[in-house]
Amino acid sequence: MRLFDTENIHSGEDRDEYEKDYARLIQSPSFRRLQGKSQVFGAGSGDYYRTRLTHSIEVSQIAREVARRLGKQYELLSRREHPGLMLDPEVVEVAALAHDLGHPPFGHKGEEVLNDLLMEEFGLKYEGNAQNYRILMFLEKRAGSDSGLDLSASVLLGINKYPYNLDEPGRLKGVYHMEWEGIRYLRDLWGMPEGCATLEAQLMDLCDDIAYSTHDLEDGIRAGKIPMSRTLFEDERIVAALIQEIKDDPGNHSMNWEQIDLPSMVRTVLSGYLEQWEQIYVDCGGEPSRARREMKARWVRKFANQVGIIDDPAKGWKKVTFIRDGAQDIELLRTMEILKKLAWVTLIKDFRVQRLHKRSEVMIRRLWGSFKEYETGKLIIPPDWHESFEQHKGRWQWERLVADYLSGMTDAYAEKVYAEFFASRSGSIYERD
Repeated sequence: MRLFDTENIHSGEDRDEYEKDYARLIQSPSFRRLQGKSQVFGAGSGDYYRTRLTHSIEVSQIAREVARRLGKQYELLSRREHPGLMLDPEVVEVAALAHDLGHPPFGHKGEEVLNDLLMEEFGLKYEGNAQNYRILMFLEKRAGSDSGLDLSASVLLGINKYPYNLDEPGRLKGVYHMEWEGIRYLRDLWGMPEGCATLEAQLMDLCDDIAYSTHDLEDGIRAGKIPMSRTLFEDERIVAALIQEIKDDPGNHSMNWEQIDLPSMVRTVLSGYLEQWEQIYVDCGGEPSRARREMKARWVRKFANQVGIIDDPAKGWKKVTFIRDGAQDIELLRTMEILKKLAWVTLIKDFRVQRLHKRSEVMIRRLWGSFKEYETGKLIIPPDWHESFEQHKGRWQWERLVADYLSGMTDAYAEKVYAEFFASRSGSIYERD
């Protein structure tokens, strides 16, 4: 990885560091594979719905534009007094494009299953954010580097929204120990406070939430899984499910839900969302496609325009969050969380989606069982993966390589390999993977 702005002998001298980062990222196989990985609906289930690739592109667009606005608005950014207190739109854009590389096939279900398998049998963790760094710093290859894409320190730390060693007991998010050594070195070099993310990483993370809470709802409405009617939005079962999801989410403690009447706020947000839709639908002449796009655009603008920077006295650092009247807009943060949970409850919890999840779990578990034993697995894994393991086996275990291989698959490729192993089919051994 590039710790300083040094020229690589294979790079032209007419591009700055972040243009090189951008080129290396978008031309990497891992980035291309995002087009075949699920966001909410299975990749390939329609020509409308988002994949991990289109989601990442949309997050990058929102993050880049917000970074530009904040750069004009906050004098502290122009001082560039600390590398972690800067907001370069190009850095945020690349970080956003790379933030989901570590997600396996079949969405969050794939991540959950891989983690369960590794923990059950080997006491190892699997986590999408940590896997990002396996890819960027180790698994991907480029000319002139035998380990990773050789990205700039700014981009690597701009992706690091969870600045922790995942292998520490009790950590749910972070970076695997092997890559954490490099990330910690960069953080120490920059003088980053412990547990604090750069402003660029914080902005990328917030814009990811903005996209999730708006775009996934648009897809759900288009799919008919979120009927825009009072039958759904006034259903007490939906209200109860949203409340339960909020309470069960360990990442929600900072929003102090216990200080408000949560059922009342959930009903208010749902009612307001439906009323806004009804008005937009009329304004768009009853065209559902236009209404969906306008609804999504208004919420993206509402969230994006409220992003700002405040002091974080608890950490002695700065915080990127929603701002109103110079202070954190906790109500808007809670509103966004309720909309995120609405997408989760109505889409992910839908029984048809759950059936797809069960199917994907079966496939991943059986593929894992086929590869996990070294003596048999090495015979059916692609040769370049086996060669890489032999080269680095002093640094990582076979089971980690198997997780790397499975997690890098697209939905369709995982199904293809599964069919080769377990389905009756005919075909040529000369078909290219």
